[in-house]
Amino acid sequence: MRKIWVISAATAVVAAGTFAMATVEAQDAATQAPLSSEERDARIAQYESAIQAQTHEQPIAFPHNVHSAYGIDCQYCHFSVERSPSAGIPPVSTCAGCHQAGKVAGNSEYAQSQISMVQEYINSGEAIPWVRIHKVAEHVKFPHHRHINAGLDCSTCHGDVEQVGVWVEPDPAWGNGKMGWCISCHVEREVNRDCTTCHY
Repeated sequence: MRKIWVISAATAVVAAGTFAMATVEAQDAATQAPLSSEERDARIAQYESAIQAQTHEQPIAFPHNVHSAYGIDCQYCHFSVERSPSAGIPPVSTCAGCHQAGKVAGNSEYAQSQISMVQEYINSGEAIPWVRIHKVAEHVKFPHHRHINAGLDCSTCHGDVEQVGVWVEPDPAWGNGKMGWCISCHVEREVNRDCTTCHY
């Protein structure tokens, strides 16, 4: 019985570490200076052709790369990442800050159609039902704030967010939420590897 508990705990620790690292590196990637208008237009065109060629699970095709091209920091939307176990999903009021009343209208018909869906959520006051992509096992605790405050970048686990269009699956940097990936990160950084760090 004790052996099963130890194995389960070790698995959970690795999964938690994987998710934490990704969050920190993604945050750093999004704090880059805004792109030039030519670079931004190229990124938008790349996003639109890629998104139109795939089926996505999100209710709105939210392009992380287009938003980061405007210099928007990860923490603008993921507001609780520094102080909470959860990174936080932005309320529709955050989207309204730029998209309400046509402040940001979109550079193409496709972008405009996606923004009009955002506007519908703003007008109705309903939350956008985003589909969670990065998730550790239920028995694992992954406190984002501990990893961010330890100096990790979001891209450690989430990959190069500036290049991600619409997220439909976890970035390979995430290590598939496996415990071994988390433990290897903790070993590399010489931080706590006690089972109760992630299993409590």
